Amino acid sequence: MKRPYRMIHAEGVSKSFGDLQVLKDINLEVFPGQVVCLIGPSGSGKSTLLRCINNLETIDGGRLFVNGDLVGFRQQGNQLIELREKEIAARRAQIGMVFQHFNLFANKTVIKNVMEGPVAVRGMPKQQAHEMAQNLLARVGLADKADAWPSQLSGGQQQRVASARAMAMEPVLLLFDEPTSALDPELVGEVLNVMKDLANAGMTMVIVTHEMAFARDVADAIIFMDGGVVVEAGAPEQILGAPKSERLKHFLANVG
Repeated sequence: MKRPYRMIHAEGVSKSFGDLQVLKDINLEVFPGQVVCLIGPSGSGKSTLLRCINNLETIDGGRLFVNGDLVGFRQQGNQLIELREKEIAARRAQIGMVFQHFNLFANKTVIKNVMEGPVAVRGMPKQQAHEMAQNLLARVGLADKADAWPSQLSGGQQQRVASARAMAMEPVLLLFDEPTSALDPELVGEVLNVMKDLANAGMTMVIVTHEMAFARDVADAIIFMDGGVVVEAGAPEQILGAPKSERLKHFLANVG
């Protein structure tokens, strides 16, 4: 029986920074259209795993595939050859990443922030990119902010622009690294609603989050990480409703 196609496939992935091993033998599968939430305490390796998926960090061991391609390398016979920066950038363009602190260009208007990737990376004509950016800003509820500067927006609005900017590259995969943790509590809902809409539209997403109610509502699978390992993985009702390990029970008791 043929196995279903995997958008992300990690086999024994490890990553160290000096003497500190941050990821230890990570095995992971994410299928097209799935929403997977990564939960766990600070320092458990969640953000590092996202950065490895997007090739912002190079793994030290194991194999990591995204959309069928080996991340960071190509195989030639029995040899793994590290990709050149241009090849890495081309593959990274397939993956959208939304960071905790927005990372918008302060010297560009909202609409130019959204247009930047398609024009600079993909060579899209400016008029076409402008129309696409307008549509994406409308989708995240910010059509009226196209000509505003990032400094004129609330944190929640900036994060929605960051989501629109990531979508502008028409990625096959979206990664979110704690997209609501830098926001005031009353602004969290507007960002989560955008992510729910993306999930409903079938976008494949991996989300590092501390929002357990969101994970319960939206995720197809939840992965609990601690100490650089996957401790438990499964459906939301299993992970949040019937945790098996004491580490996960303790974590859930402390996140409210």
